[in-house]
Amino acid sequence: MSSINDPPASPSPSIKAPTTRPTSNARPTAPTRSWLALPPPLKHLFSLFPLRTLPASPLPARTASHRSVNTLHVFSSYSAAANNAPSFNPTCLKWQTYLKFLGVKFQTVVSTNHASPTGVLPFLLPASSSGNDGDGETWHEPVVASNRLVKWVRERGMGREEMTGMRYEAYMALLDHRIRRAWLYTLYLSAENFKHVAYPLYITPTTSSSPVRHALSNTLQAAALAELLTTSPTISPETLYEEADGAFEALSTLLGGEEWFFGADQPGLFDASVFAYTYLLVGGLEWRDGTLGRKLKRHGNLIDHARRVESRYYPHRKEGEV
Repeated sequence: MSSINDPPASPSPSIKAPTTRPTSNARPTAPTRSWLALPPPLKHLFSLFPLRTLPASPLPARTASHRSVNTLHVFSSYSAAANNAPSFNPTCLKWQTYLKFLGVKFQTVVSTNHASPTGVLPFLLPASSSGNDGDGETWHEPVVASNRLVKWVRERGMGREEMTGMRYEAYMALLDHRIRRAWLYTLYLSAENFKHVAYPLYITPTTSSSPVRHALSNTLQAAALAELLTTSPTISPETLYEEADGAFEALSTLLGGEEWFFGADQPGLFDASVFAYTYLLVGGLEWRDGTLGRKLKRHGNLIDHARRVESRYYPHRKEGEV
């Protein structure tokens, strides 16, 4: 008796072991393939184009690796940006003008919110500088968002002491709320102004596709409507314009016969904030429905203030260049 550990017995010398041959209809067994496996043609295709992780793209586009000048990214046309002419967007124009007041050297660049690290314009790309260790490396300052511009200029000794306090905040609120709401309505929700002002400035340059333009138009108008509805369940154009008229009157009284607001010797951030609306309403844009502009024109000293800023800080602006 053999145990299970014994080797198998060899065949007897007088008896030949039978030879097993495959029959003519026998087929080789195919290997099992997972349902996740790629078909051979696709596998070959992907082998020609392997997956690669590319380095992060520099922000923003159209910017040289070495920046010899500060660049302010704003809503603008290419011709206007090339000449540092006023932006057609009030927020961009506010900061553009503020930097001009302080004598900051910069070049405006056409941009969009999608290019901004914070999702909004404007933002500043400071000029690059070479390292001091002699290795010739270029050093880039971080992008400066608009809410950090005041701090940025002060850190470089270019800032001025700005008015603060409850009185200042109360007047700034007139711009940020009453005048802004009327602006949103007259630009985006007034049919004629949207068609002839907002559409050519914000929609036409972005794409040549009619469906995309239509979608962008709806998005802009819906955003303006949603913001207005946060302060009132209904929207009354007459009420919006009357509130803006009251704000203009208050600002006119504040300015009085002075050259700059709050009796300052030089223009400051508040002057830039007022100019950003008054300039665009009385000459910067070609309005079809000029209701809001007519409200402003009742206050001559505000018009004079806008013309004063334009003549001193935008002296080379061409007619119709926005």
